[in-house]
Amino acid sequence: MQSKLQNLFLFFISVALSFGAVQAQQTDWDMVELRISHVAGSIYMLEGQGGNIGLSIGDDGVIMIDDQFAPLTDRIVAKIAEVTDQEIRFLINTHLHGDHVGGNENLGNRGVLIFANDRVRLRMSMAKSDSGASTYSHVALPVVTFSETTTLHLNGEEVHAFSVPPAHTDGDVFIHFRDSDVLHLGDVFRTNNFPYIDLSNGGGLAGTLEALGIAIGMAGPNTAIIPGHGGMSTREDIVEFRDMILVVIDRVSSLIDEGKSFAEVIAAGTTAEYEAKWGDPERFLRGLYPELGGQL
Repeated sequence: MQSKLQNLFLFFISVALSFGAVQAQQTDWDMVELRISHVAGSIYMLEGQGGNIGLSIGDDGVIMIDDQFAPLTDRIVAKIAEVTDQEIRFLINTHLHGDHVGGNENLGNRGVLIFANDRVRLRMSMAKSDSGASTYSHVALPVVTFSETTTLHLNGEEVHAFSVPPAHTDGDVFIHFRDSDVLHLGDVFRTNNFPYIDLSNGGGLAGTLEALGIAIGMAGPNTAIIPGHGGMSTREDIVEFRDMILVVIDRVSSLIDEGKSFAEVIAAGTTAEYEAKWGDPERFLRGLYPELGGQL
């Protein structure tokens, strides 16, 4: 059992490491379309290549949530300058994946102060390339870390960043723009993919469900939700996402009880009616299967 779990962890690690390399090799960064849109109050969302960026913009400066990939930093900064002449002062990372922290070094060199969960800094500081070199320089690492919560007060906005149970990773942070009634949920919630439970970075099924429950409990009927990937959402969208997970859990659990292999679970069409909306389920099911007691 232990060797099978080790193989599973190695699979996810290889996926995570290869993702950034493939993006760097295959993406024409000049062709990436950047879009910035007003969400509510002082809050904007910037879409491009990678995780959605949240922005609090006002006379006190800019608070940025995540920063996508390093080759896009100059263009992202220029895009933000289209709606404000204020400087980017603070950056909050929702978790450690490269499509959310790839611009950290560039922004750190500009004097932006970076915040994140304690475990994000720890995992980033330990990350190594295939050659054994550090993946991130010290400038890319969060300068201010917290285990539970921190709050910034800028632009007439109370920006409350708080840790949630290990879900997508063990360093997930939600950001609540309290005055504008906007939630940024990082990759715990997405509208265009099934959940990704990154076991190699401490993610978990129970934490995913608990974190989504926290978001559902906090959101009101008018709360705007910025997902880690995909379009602007509402509380009802999170409920739909959570309920889909519960249905799939029930189906996969039943198949595991019947002694079905992972290949048989895939072949059984356990997510068939959801795939038009959330795409290829294999990565989700590959994380779910061992969490529910199956052996890969």
